[in-house]
Amino acid sequence: MKLKQIELKNFRNYAELQLDFHPNLNIFLGQNAQGKTNILEAIHFLALTRSHRTSHDKELIRWSQKEMKVTGSVEKKHTTVPLEVQLTPKGRIAKANHLKENRLADYIGQLKILMFAPENLELVKGSPAIRRRFLDMELGQIHAVYLYDSMRYNRALKERNAYLKFDQSKIDKNFLSVLDEQLVEHGNKIMLERAQFIEKLEHYASKIHKQLTHGAELLTISYAKNVKTDFAKELLSRQDHDIFRHQTSSGPHRDDLQFFINDINVADFGSQGQQRTVALSIKLAEIDLIFDETGEYPILLLDDVMSELDNSRQLDLLETSLGKTQTFLTTTTLNHLKNLPENLSIFNVEKGEITQTDEKSY
Repeated sequence: MKLKQIELKNFRNYAELQLDFHPNLNIFLGQNAQGKTNILEAIHFLALTRSHRTSHDKELIRWSQKEMKVTGSVEKKHTTVPLEVQLTPKGRIAKANHLKENRLADYIGQLKILMFAPENLELVKGSPAIRRRFLDMELGQIHAVYLYDSMRYNRALKERNAYLKFDQSKIDKNFLSVLDEQLVEHGNKIMLERAQFIEKLEHYASKIHKQLTHGAELLTISYAKNVKTDFAKELLSRQDHDIFRHQTSSGPHRDDLQFFINDINVADFGSQGQQRTVALSIKLAEIDLIFDETGEYPILLLDDVMSELDNSRQLDLLETSLGKTQTFLTTTTLNHLKNLPENLSIFNVEKGEITQTDEKSY
């Protein structure tokens, strides 16, 4: 899978921009706050119809404008698919092959991406919400049915929590049980998909982590599932508690992941270097996992992450990804990048203006 080109209209600081990409490596070079990350954000938006930096869509639209559009051309094994996502006053519009997709689950997955940014280093030691978002984003790209079940579950959860905020004397437990049935139907599917994904992720990540640490460390991943027994029974047994607290206390919306090196919890007792190596192992593992699940390698987005890694981890990342994935990398300097291939494109970014450097002149 390759992203051949992208076109932006009123996206962030770009009024209009059209770029053609190298099928191997694309580097966006420039100082901070010049617009480098905006390019990767646009690719992320084209793939998932959402930003990885903000949940407020208005921030993506160029100042004083009312709408924006991102289009791109994705080259797959046997076809090229044009993609388009718009933000308009009437809402979000996503098109694949010029046809409007009414369901998000039918659009996401057309362009599969892996984002590795400094905040991804928080995957190990950050909040459980970060790890749940990681699961949802990766699984949603691989299996459309997971995205559908996740959306239905979140809709039912929102409705249940809103109902729990009513005056306790007005709560109808029979109606609450109807909402519980919807949570159980989609929640059980979500938990099964997560368990299977985590098992596969551990299989790939443990091998890579062993290589990165020269056999000194064994990485294991534990699914800290919130539901311990039967989901329906747990919801029923906790109804009074949930009514009192005005929120749903049981379900996959409270799941978590735990990472262990040689049976020691990395988040609690691992060094910063170990935490970063675990995060790197997971990202590298996803490359092959997504290929085995879908038959296509994802596109890799590296947003200013190379400066966060030492030289050996940089080399591990580039050696594992290049030749498999089309890679997009932002950086302020090339000085810390070692063993770059000759076959690449470099884009200089300054104050929202982008110029392409001769590949051989860097």
